[in-house]
Amino acid sequence: MLWLKAFHIIFVVCWFAGLFYLPRIFVYYAATEQAAVREQLAVMARRLYRFVTPFMIIAIALGLAMILQNPDYYLGAGWMWLKLAGVVCLVAYHFVCGHYVRAINARRNERDHVFYRFFNEVPVLFLFAIVLLAVLKPF
Repeated sequence: MLWLKAFHIIFVVCWFAGLFYLPRIFVYYAATEQAAVREQLAVMARRLYRFVTPFMIIAIALGLAMILQNPDYYLGAGWMWLKLAGVVCLVAYHFVCGHYVRAINARRNERDHVFYRFFNEVPVLFLFAIVLLAVLKPF
C-alpha cells in the first residue's frame, strides 16, 4: 500500500508540474507578437501536453488501486468524495488545456494573456483543497 501511495504522489507531482507550466506557455504565447516565438511556444505546449497526459492517467490508476485496497474505508469517507470531485475537475481542466493547445497550434487562439494568467491559477486552488482533504481527512 505504501508503494502505491508513494508512486501515486510522484505521478501527481509530475502531472501538476505540467498543469502549472502549460498555462504559463499560453500566457507567453498570447503576450507575444513575434511569429517565430509563437510557433516555438505552440510546439512546446503540444509536446508538454503529450508528455504530462500519461502522468495524469497513471496518477488516477494508482489512486484507484489504492481505493480498491480498502474500498469500504475510502468510499465511506466524505473527504474522499470531495477529493475525487476535485480530481474530476482537474481532469476537466487538463482537457480544457488540451483544447487550448489545439487552438494555439491551429492558430485559432482567441484568448488574451490576462485570461491565461487567471486560468493559470486554477490548479493551485485544487492542489490546496485536495492536499488538505487527503491529509486532514475532515469528514
